[in-house]
Amino acid sequence: MNQVLGRPAVVARVSELIGGTPLLELCRAETGSRLLLKLEMFNPTGSAKIRMARAMVDAAEERGELRAGGHIVESTSGNTGLGLAVIAAERGYTFTAVVDHHAAADKLRAMKAMGTELVYVRDDDSGELATAAREELAADMARGRENTTFTEQHNNPANGVGYFPVAHELHQALDGAIDVLIGAVGTGGGLCGTTRELRLLTQDFTTIGVEPKGSIAFGGPAHDYYQSGTGTPEGAEIGALVDYDLIDEGVKVGDVEAFATARAVARTGLLIGGSAGGVVYEALHRLPLLPPGSTMVALINDGGDKYLDTVFNDYWMNARTLLDPTVEREIDETLRKLRRK
Repeated sequence: MNQVLGRPAVVARVSELIGGTPLLELCRAETGSRLLLKLEMFNPTGSAKIRMARAMVDAAEERGELRAGGHIVESTSGNTGLGLAVIAAERGYTFTAVVDHHAAADKLRAMKAMGTELVYVRDDDSGELATAAREELAADMARGRENTTFTEQHNNPANGVGYFPVAHELHQALDGAIDVLIGAVGTGGGLCGTTRELRLLTQDFTTIGVEPKGSIAFGGPAHDYYQSGTGTPEGAEIGALVDYDLIDEGVKVGDVEAFATARAVARTGLLIGGSAGGVVYEALHRLPLLPPGSTMVALINDGGDKYLDTVFNDYWMNARTLLDPTVEREIDETLRKLRRK
């Protein structure tokens, strides 16, 4: 049978399109070190998180918690919910997403379009991140209900398992030649799950975790931030999947720098999400400092098309004092130098 990216040329379910995402060389330093982007927006729903959404549902079915006609409940800022919406629709489950107005509006609209019930943890339209309150409500909604599972992404071991295939895809594509793996730390499943499996395949690489300034996984101070779907806000518990033994170094990137990077990368023809901008910002600064000929892989968890009303909207950015043309110009110049052949 003909193959496309390692899968059959024709598939019968959307979930069969998960994985096999491409690598893009964004730039290369004079030393020959290169920055490769693992473009997870080429998964269905445009996000890496559909990988772990499928794995969490699989695990619930295997435990007998979820049977035909069952109900899935999850607290989500958007991308996990989109993944669960696809899996629920395919398998005939009802899905309730507990959300807040901090999530990108397009993510919420897309979930609803796929039949998801949206329950807002707050009635007001403040736009504040309410992770702890969302998770508490989701747990309450699922507790004691027959054939209902709260997938609880922040503490579900299947979250990390869902990213094991990423390690195999990277190892196969690069023949194990990976020196640095860098990615955002939210639930911890993506970066730590990939790292855990990749260390079984190749030992000699460094893992760098990136979270927003204001997040607490790598220490304080805590404050509000606008990078969506990543980090651990004040009042929320650090997820069990954030395994510090698997993260060699944790760093913080502010909203201004993360969003400026996403906007600068867009001018190369590639739309990436705001938190992915934070990952690329850190990667760009490290690339020239790596040993000659190194390969750094950045996990790009979602694309920028969901953030056209926020990160790529000057009015929204200015209203939150996040737009800094000077920082954008600096990143533009860095990219031009590193992309020059």
